[in-house]
Amino acid sequence: MARQPDREVIPIVQKVRVRYAKRGPLKFSSHRDFQRAFERAVRRVGVPMAYSAGFNPHPKISYANAAATGTASEAEYVEIGLAKVVDVNELVKALKGSMPAGLDVEEAVTASTPDFVARLEASVWQLVAPGHTSATLSDPVEKFLAKDEVMVSRMTKNGLRTFDARGAVVNLTLLGDEMTESGRICAILRLVLRHSTPAVRPDDVLSALTQEADLAFEVAVRVTRLAQGPLNQDGTNVGDPLDPDR
Repeated sequence: MARQPDREVIPIVQKVRVRYAKRGPLKFSSHRDFQRAFERAVRRVGVPMAYSAGFNPHPKISYANAAATGTASEAEYVEIGLAKVVDVNELVKALKGSMPAGLDVEEAVTASTPDFVARLEASVWQLVAPGHTSATLSDPVEKFLAKDEVMVSRMTKNGLRTFDARGAVVNLTLLGDEMTESGRICAILRLVLRHSTPAVRPDDVLSALTQEADLAFEVAVRVTRLAQGPLNQDGTNVGDPLDPDR
């Protein structure tokens, strides 16, 4: 069989880092769902993507530390490689009009620095717990933070895995209570989690809290990632990972 000619390789001339959000019902979309929607959007608006070489080329898109399915987020990141230089503000405007509502492109910068993923050291999360107040969660939170290690188990694709949920928690604070439209009281917690291997998720921390007191989260806790980036010195917040490229 005759050898097929190699495809022309067009080099990347601009890398763009994009922040997007997962909101409302679209928080239940999987990472693969977002990939399909995003790739359709860049084709639809004519973004001049660079492609991999070979007989089955793929657009140069790299996803960084995506939140789990069912988790809302204000701070998801994707990096794209372009074959032509574009205005990032016009790119954001075009993608905003082409993505499904709830998968919302918020901002973009031209990448001018390396090692972006290494900057994503930690995440800040908001946990809204219906049926609980700051008073009912104060003791479990205090006991949890006093421990050096709290082992929890979670089913993964490789089977049941047991790991320490405490070590990744940099900060856990009760912010107070709020009332929903239906009149249900909710405790609000702020959680700063260091990214680790294995990855500790907010639901792992909630499982650990139930081990510290006779309580249960009978209604699903609403989990939202507010930010991710480099951890500040006192562990109470993270910086903007796009700042070095602005």
